[in-house]
This record gives sequence, C-alpha cells and structure tokens, in this order.
Amino acid sequence: MSDHRAAVRHHTLRTGMVEFDNGSGSTVSVPCTIRDVSGTGARLQLNSSLWVAEQFTLTFRSGLRKDCRVAWRKGRLIGSAFVGGYASADEQAAMMTAEEQARHRLGIGARVKAARETRGYTEAQLAEHIGVTPGFLAQAEKGEADIPLYQLMHIADLLMVGLDGLVAGTAPEEVDAA
Repeated sequence: MSDHRAAVRHHTLRTGMVEFDNGSGSTVSVPCTIRDVSGTGARLQLNSSLWVAEQFTLTFRSGLRKDCRVAWRKGRLIGSAFVGGYASADEQAAMMTAEEQARHRLGIGARVKAARETRGYTEAQLAEHIGVTPGFLAQAEKGEADIPLYQLMHIADLLMVGLDGLVAGTAPEEVDAA
C-alpha cells in the first residue's frame, strides 16, 4: 500500500465510468469524476451515493479501461489501486491531458538537469554517454521532448540516482515556480 501512496499523483478533473458486477450477473455503471491519477491508481469522486464493489473497472474518457480494487473509501471519494500493478507509459499518457503531460515532462527534464549538474556533467557529456545529441538533451531538460524510459534508466545509472526520483521525485525549485 505504501508504494501506491508514494506514487506521484497528477491532478486532473475529468469524467469517467466505474463498472462492476452487482452480484447477479448484471453490470452496473456509475459516473465518476477522476480527481487525480498516478501510475498505481486513481482517486475518484462518485457522482452518486451508490455502493461500489471492491473490484471494478475504471473507464477513462479516452476509452482506456483499467481493472481496479478499492484501496480506501471516504463518503463518495474512493481511492483505487490498479489491479495489474503500474500503468504503462502509454496508459498514463491516455489518463492525462496534454497540459498535464507537459508539466510531467518539464518535471522530469528539470530533475535530469539537476542530477546532471550535481554530478558535474555537461549536456554534451551526458548526451554522448546516452547516445543522443546535446540539442535533444537540452530540449528534454526544458520539457520540450520526451526521454524514452531506456534512456532514463541509463541516465539514472550514470548519475547514480534512482529512476523513481527522476520520473516522480520532488521537482527542483525552478519547476515549482513555473
């Protein structure tokens, strides 16, 4: 459970649908507002006081469907955990708006830049080590380009930082002010 709570949540307000079997073979669909999402789950606000089963499917507006279980309940708020573990990068992209994705990219880029500077690498040196151009790395550090996961893993190893810290760690001050 601590892994689920530790995952960085991305604030969003969009509609979704909670679907579950009511025990008699019928599927019940309950509209909800998806308040925030992470790689491990979502916080939902039900639009009605209808009971929801412990296991359900959350359908995002994009059509993405994720099997979930109830992690906690508080009135109409439900904390859900994805049954299949972490959502893939493509699934997370479908869960977030373009603006949310841009903020996430900016945070990753700022954390990569901070880690690079802490270890004393120039953009050119790090770019050479991970097999990209210095221009691409500069764009990625500004949040203008996505860094593929395999390159983020390589960066984390080179700079001796955790991958989780690069992807979802605390944002450096410049990002907070943006």
